[in-house]
Amino acid sequence: LAKEAGVPDGVVNVIHGAHDAVNFICDAPEIRAISFVGGNAAGQHIHARGTSHGKRVQSNMGAKNHGVILPDADKESVLNKLTGAAFGAAGQRCMALSTAIFVGEAQGWIDELADKAKQLRLGAGTDPDADLGPVISPAAKARIESLIASGEEEGARVVLDGRGATVEDYPNGNFVGPTILADATPDMQCYKQEIFGPVLVTLKAESLDEAIQIINRNPFGNGTAIFTNSGASARRFQMDVDCGQVGINVPIPVPLPHFSFTGSRASFVGSTNFYGKSGVQFYTQVKTVTSSWKSEDKLQTVMPTSKD
Repeated sequence: LAKEAGVPDGVVNVIHGAHDAVNFICDAPEIRAISFVGGNAAGQHIHARGTSHGKRVQSNMGAKNHGVILPDADKESVLNKLTGAAFGAAGQRCMALSTAIFVGEAQGWIDELADKAKQLRLGAGTDPDADLGPVISPAAKARIESLIASGEEEGARVVLDGRGATVEDYPNGNFVGPTILADATPDMQCYKQEIFGPVLVTLKAESLDEAIQIINRNPFGNGTAIFTNSGASARRFQMDVDCGQVGINVPIPVPLPHFSFTGSRASFVGSTNFYGKSGVQFYTQVKTVTSSWKSEDKLQTVMPTSKD
């Protein structure tokens, strides 16, 4: 696509490899900046090794994005937005809303959310009518189903179970259907781990303050969202929650090019974020040029000013 768009040869290069390729990029003096998206172990390694060679490095890493649902929110709108944000792309995106905290009376909406998710069509990635496709590999499928089982064993309620999902003509496909785990707690592995699959983990809270505390105790700070019709609640949430991207009645904080992708805490390490103005600055070397064309006939020992 880059070539078709007219990008000159050599500007975009695709290099496949593991440790050796990564370390080469971190060490090579010709490479002056590194932008990374992936897991925390790799991101921390790349940042440490790259910056030790004087490079600029931005590492966008793991996430556990929470949505907070207050009982004054528009229920139908919330259920539609949660379903799309949790299960779109089979949950395999860093801005997937993988955790939902239902506050107060909104806790009664979980079964209706499952009814929405049941309507989603699982299919091959080439199927234009599919709402979600397969996960990336057999290993990913096994890991996702293992975390679902772990949640069930630790006491979570399986409201919707996508394990064992099949798609016609793809008997060996890496399919996992939409899954909802209810009554989870922060000490469960299904909550602690970034599942990166079509699994929504739900928790309960009795107040907005309790929901904010749950989010802030989680090490990740990539993104979060609140669903409410109260401006005061939204204001308090955006001020008190410790996440880099906040959506208000927006299920996925919008990482469009004119915004910056501002994950924080365990979700990001580096000095400058993706996208937006900061993304341009990351790839920019600032150069300051001062010139004078006047004939000078006197010696000066002080710094010149704009009047000189």
